[in-house]
Order: sequence, then C-alpha cells, then structure tokens
Amino acid sequence: MITLRKAHERGHSTYGGWLQSAHTFSFGDYFDTRYQGYGNLRVINDDTVAPGHGFGTHGHRDMEIISYVLNGELAHKDSMGNGEPGSAQSGIIRPGDVQRMSAGTGVMHSEFNNSATEPVHFLQIWILPKFRGIRPGYEQKHFPVSSRRGTLALVASPDGAQGSLSVNADAQLEAGLFDGNEHLTRPLNPGRLAYVHLARGKLSVNGHTLQAGDGALLENETQLVIENGHAAEVLVFDLAPQP
Repeated sequence: MITLRKAHERGHSTYGGWLQSAHTFSFGDYFDTRYQGYGNLRVINDDTVAPGHGFGTHGHRDMEIISYVLNGELAHKDSMGNGEPGSAQSGIIRPGDVQRMSAGTGVMHSEFNNSATEPVHFLQIWILPKFRGIRPGYEQKHFPVSSRRGTLALVASPDGAQGSLSVNADAQLEAGLFDGNEHLTRPLNPGRLAYVHLARGKLSVNGHTLQAGDGALLENETQLVIENGHAAEVLVFDLAPQP
C-alpha cells in the first residue's frame, strides 16, 4: 500500500518573518491525528531560515536528530563542545553534509544561518531512539554528489555501515540524486516500513509522481522503483513498524 503525503497538505508555520517551516508530521502548533509520525520516524521539518537568524540555545533528550542541508550553510553549536573554536567538529553543515546528534540523557544546542546574506534551506529529521538514556553524541560526514548520483547512498544506519553515520535507532536513511534516464529498482522488506521524501525536483516512485516536498508512505510493499527524475534529490527511510 502506498499513501502519498502531498507537500501542500503539510502543516506550515512562520516565526518572526525569519523562519518558514513545513511539517510532514505533527509538530509544535501543527497537529494532525493522521500524521503523528510513521513507524519510528517522528519529524521531518522542511525549514528555510533567513540570513542572520536561527534557533537559540534549547534542549533535547532521547531523540536521534539528523540535519540535511539543501542550500546554504547551517551553523551548529552544542553543550558537547561541537561548533566551538578548536573543536574537532566545526559544526558548519553544507550541501552534501549530513549531521547526526544523539540527544540521549540531554543536550543543549543552537542552530543558525551561517550566512549574513543568503538563506539556508535544510531538513531536520527526528527518529525515536532504540535505547534511551545513552550518552549524548555527535557525528558529521560529507557524502559527495558522485556517491549519490543515480543511486541511493547509505547516510545513516544503526552500525555505521558503508561509511554512514551511526544512529541509535532501528532505521536506515539513504539519499540519492536522479535525473533523466537514471533509475533504481530494489527489493523492500514487507515486514518493515519505507518512507520516501522528495526534497526537490520531480520523481516517480512505484509509478506515483512526486513533486518537491511530497512524500510516500510504503507499507507491505516488496519493491522500490525510482525513475523519471528531474533534478530530483530524494531521501529514503527504512523504518521499524512500531516506535
């Protein structure tokens, strides 16, 4: 069964004129009983932050948080020291970079547009953790265009397979770029859930056309077919059926 989640049907919010956000699942003041998450995927927020603005220091706990930048630069700082001068992790996230923060027992962090002139457009993803109360952690890696061109690159997994980020969740995240004749067919485990989010462009998923911001919830499906891409950037989630 495939259920389409159209971009214009998502929740939308603005804040102070500097933030434009679209919510695939219920978040903040947006609440929809039909979309409280999908399996252990809890949040996909599609955020655009104006130059010189961002989210001040705030806290999280027991959540796996992934940031995926589409355009611009996102500056991250946290109570673990990431983003501070001299840190091994600069905290600057650019297109092709994927960041994972395990909130665990609790972490404070901030996120700001790193540019004074250009907006930053990014996806913030929350996945429910497999183990609660772990020590907070942070990881950031770059996945070049060549690794995602016409295929799906594994960018997050429970064991850090294939050079992916290691996430404390029963979930995998892949990212791909598709255009023209590029296509992919692969089997799916019908005992798990799959979610496809089209970050930009146009794409066909199992015969269904997706536009930028659209999603597809796949349940009891045995195959994933991606084709007919037009400047498409897509994320594919493999998820546990129950949180």
